[in-house]
Amino acid sequence: MKINQGTLLVAEPSIIGDINFHRSVILLANHKEKASLGFILNKPFDFILKDILPEINSSIEVHYGGPVEPDNLYFIHNSPELITGSIKINEELYWGGNFEKVIELLNDESIGENNIRFFLGYSGWGENQLQNEIELNSWIIQENCIGNKVININSESFWRKQIRSLGGPYLIWGNAPENPSHN
Repeated sequence: MKINQGTLLVAEPSIIGDINFHRSVILLANHKEKASLGFILNKPFDFILKDILPEINSSIEVHYGGPVEPDNLYFIHNSPELITGSIKINEELYWGGNFEKVIELLNDESIGENNIRFFLGYSGWGENQLQNEIELNSWIIQENCIGNKVININSESFWRKQIRSLGGPYLIWGNAPENPSHN
């Protein structure tokens, strides 16, 4: 499969021990010849948006988006008609946009957890880096078959479901413990 914006990058089971990407599923938000950018979908923190931004009255989870710029807040959403300045990922998903408007929309409950997902940091690759990692069997490219529902997927089981959907030799990994040495 070809690398495209909106596709998912599923971490190969073989990248055990990588603290950033072990059992990760990444939404590729931007893919150009010189660089790629994505957000890890299945690594929630133990705090909510209101914990880091008290002016926002929202209990939406914040996720670890990746190791690049981990002090910056990013977001994906499905509401470009409400959030100006959004960057199109595909027909259903967008990232970024006017953050003051996002605060307003969250506080008046015009958008919620079905519309937006927040991340601290992002995952990034330089020119040819992602392609090289794919060739080294670090990532499996998968079509995003659930569209904008990635915004509110169950983080805990998402990697397992993606791995099981590959079938064959991947089926065993869908039931394996996170650290096989603990089996």
